[in-house]
Amino acid sequence: MRTMGLDYGDRNIGVAVSDAFGWTAQGIETVQKRRDGGELVRIAELVKEHEVTEIVVGLPKNMNNTIGPRGEISMAFAEQLQQTLNLPVHLWDERLTTVSAERTLIEADVSRKKRKLVIDKMAATLILQNYLDSKTKR
Repeated sequence: MRTMGLDYGDRNIGVAVSDAFGWTAQGIETVQKRRDGGELVRIAELVKEHEVTEIVVGLPKNMNNTIGPRGEISMAFAEQLQQTLNLPVHLWDERLTTVSAERTLIEADVSRKKRKLVIDKMAATLILQNYLDSKTKR
């Protein structure tokens, strides 16, 4: 029983999965979005490969807690995922996760070029880890 976390962006989708116990999140891949919807095929492959039983999609909210156009796009993607994969899909507030991921990479002295390659995957890891932490606190 693993959970998958997704950071849905304009060009890329960061992907992370939990360990079998649902304690920790690990970034596994960045999937490039395609015009033909091929990203859903790749996500379905990863779901099968990692035996994922539920998915968490980051929901970008505005700082005043409202949902803007980016949030609506993420909600539509989550709905599409749920219908395609027939798995529970949860939306999780992702405010400032990309900023946090960027800061962490800067503090680790990762070059700008390398940061671009891993930022989405790291944001997905943070989204998933926050979700997992919220479940263990209950």
